Amino acid sequence: MFEGIFQPMHLLFILVIALVVFGPKKLPELGAGLGKGIREFKNAISETSGEFKKAMNEEAPKETIAAGTDPAPPKAS
Repeated sequence: MFEGIFQPMHLLFILVIALVVFGPKKLPELGAGLGKGIREFKNAISETSGEFKKAMNEEAPKETIAAGTDPAPPKAS
């Protein structure tokens, strides 16, 4: 479906359109802003992933049942 979208001619065409629309002075600012946004997004994802893994490792021992024992049956009301 998207197998040919990142070919050099396509990227060159997109760059020329961006240059015409935004102008040569604004284009570096847009690139820097885009790069900063992507960097912050990656940092947030890795931080969230680390917190999730840490929380899962802390909760895992509490929920494990000793080998060979049956859990207590639910109390009848």
